[in-house]
Amino acid sequence: MTPEQAAAFAKPGVLGLTDAFAESPQTLRRARLMGLSGWAYHVAARAGALGDVRPDTVAAALGFIAPEAVTDGWEAAAKLVRPAEVAEWHLHELCRWGVDQVGPFPRVDRLAELLQRVVGAAEAAALPLFAAWRAMPVPDDAPGARVAVALHLLRELRSGATVVAIRAAGLSPLEAIIAGPDGETGAVAFGWQPPYPPLGPLVRRQVWADAITDAMCGQAFAALDGAERVELVGLLNSLLGRLGRRVA
Repeated sequence: MTPEQAAAFAKPGVLGLTDAFAESPQTLRRARLMGLSGWAYHVAARAGALGDVRPDTVAAALGFIAPEAVTDGWEAAAKLVRPAEVAEWHLHELCRWGVDQVGPFPRVDRLAELLQRVVGAAEAAALPLFAAWRAMPVPDDAPGARVAVALHLLRELRSGATVVAIRAAGLSPLEAIIAGPDGETGAVAFGWQPPYPPLGPLVRRQVWADAITDAMCGQAFAALDGAERVELVGLLNSLLGRLGRRVA
């Protein structure tokens, strides 16, 4: 398995597992305890690692969310709590979820080792959110917590690389969403308003951007040898199944 293939094959596991955390009751409870709507919490929790920056900076870093929607969420959160504090609490909740949900996984120590080697080898240039999150001190050293944090970092690595790739392909964020699997439904979810661009001319560029994303992320997976890449993908899929999530 090449590094690029490992990045592609790991994607369903990384996305599925980080979605499991995002949808967990304790994550949603944290938003309520802070007095934030789900949307305000999502924007501030993810981008708060950047510190107290302007909404247009947040929109540029997030990439795929409509700038107006970013501003709404960021400013709503900032009225009640500093976004950096939201990100810190989010990291605590991530670790707690990892200890509770991932900790019992039989090979959690090995999974933590492999994931941390990958995220440690990743190049952070042009990936501000990934760099910001990787620099945050992790409050729990338990294996399950380390797996959860590494999964979050891998998702930010891929998200950031995708933004770079679609811009290199000549696509705007909205065009990339329209050309993706969720199409107009995804555009609505990310706050974009119609009219939307036609799909036809975008597909070839999107395919090229996907390949560039895998190549960029694959550089980090080169920290593992071929057998270890196969092992990592298998462990991610096993953990996904253990948590009752389907491999896409």
